[in-house]
Amino acid sequence: MARPATIAIVGRPNVGKSTLFNRLVGKRLALVDDQPGVTRDRREGDGKLLGLEFLIVDTAGFEDYDAATLPGRMRVQTEKAVRGADAALFMVDARDGVTPLDEEIARWLRSEDTPIILCCNKAEGRQGENGVMEAYSLGFGEPIALSAEHGGGMVELFQALAPIVDPFMEAKAMEDAEREALALAMDEEDEGPRGPMKLAIVGRPNAGKSTLINRIIGEDRLITGPEAGITRDSIRVEWTWENNGESHEIQLFDTAGMRKRAKVQDKLEKLSVADALHAVDFAEVVVLLLDATKGLEAQDLRIADKVLEEGRALIIALNKWDIAEDPSSLFNGVRGALEDGLSQIKGVPLLSVSGATGKGIDTLIRVAFEQRKIWTSRVPTGQLNRWFEAAVANNPPPAPGGRRIKLRYITQARTRPPTFVVFGTRTDELPASYHRYLSNGMRKELGFQGVPMRMNFRNSKNPYDE
Repeated sequence: MARPATIAIVGRPNVGKSTLFNRLVGKRLALVDDQPGVTRDRREGDGKLLGLEFLIVDTAGFEDYDAATLPGRMRVQTEKAVRGADAALFMVDARDGVTPLDEEIARWLRSEDTPIILCCNKAEGRQGENGVMEAYSLGFGEPIALSAEHGGGMVELFQALAPIVDPFMEAKAMEDAEREALALAMDEEDEGPRGPMKLAIVGRPNAGKSTLINRIIGEDRLITGPEAGITRDSIRVEWTWENNGESHEIQLFDTAGMRKRAKVQDKLEKLSVADALHAVDFAEVVVLLLDATKGLEAQDLRIADKVLEEGRALIIALNKWDIAEDPSSLFNGVRGALEDGLSQIKGVPLLSVSGATGKGIDTLIRVAFEQRKIWTSRVPTGQLNRWFEAAVANNPPPAPGGRRIKLRYITQARTRPPTFVVFGTRTDELPASYHRYLSNGMRKELGFQGVPMRMNFRNSKNPYDE
């Protein structure tokens, strides 16, 4: 399969790497703040520049620390990003000029095989011009004068990237044309969900989200450690799950830990939580990861409620199962608490996993695909109305004030999540208990267990109203 060119952005902290990343992807994906060191994990996005399309990778600021420390682990991720890229944009701050750390980064980049494009950010004004001239001393040829914030220098950046990106785009265009011709020849019909499954991992801080994703993909892609709150950005990781000889593409989203709103005071943490909620909006299936050593807490139920309010398929996983005490009692206790705390949806899958040992990961991925299939399924109108007529006949709607409520028919308006519209007369007077009766019956009889559903009621128009 043809892949896009991969371009990594590298440099010391606070030179504007994330600002350039956001400009190239056309969205504010990466968190940006005046304080240095905001970015920790490498973040990928679909970059576009004057017709060029490529994969752009934002990295943490390069600092010289011991590999065992958090900044040292961040540097290791930056080094991996550069080695896996087809080219790297080495960014310096033109207003600061060339610093000793810039020179150290330049020495390291010269020892690598990745092609380097030198970019001088914040190059506006006389001070910026002096910094651009000084950058020649780094030994990467003519620097590109940029303003990532205002969009200056994008034409020059395009000219530098085009020779690298064009061959990848041509290969992808040929592959897309072949795939389109094959699809037309086969006259394919829609057979349910397509494209990679979007799977987000959410939970409280230190639940082991990054460790679990690293175990799933089989590499140290995300920074982990004993410190709580390491992850700030929501990081997308592309992965392929091999199962019974079939390949299934997945987009995994690691997210920042979500604490109680009252405890979130820091501006950066607020941005991180907002980014995590955005990842939930984008996902199809969300795994709420619990720490098995701490059990189920009220904050976990708040997160679960938020996921279900957004209409996403939910799976709850107990992580750190390898070190849990009295696991059988813990599992049953969490199951009982979920039945009370998430009474609006029955059958949400509860699984046990271990990011440290890999236990339960295949089951987790398999269940995620099963829930996605339910979440995207559509019931034929005939089958739906046969069930509806039987449900109404077995338990007719109440007659408030002696006036009968008549329900005529039902239709499925959309999927993702499954959404239904019931037509009838005086439907606005139906009690909530009857809504639950229909929803619970639909889950049990039509196979919508464990996923959120929407059910809307509309009054049929009476032609004699006038």
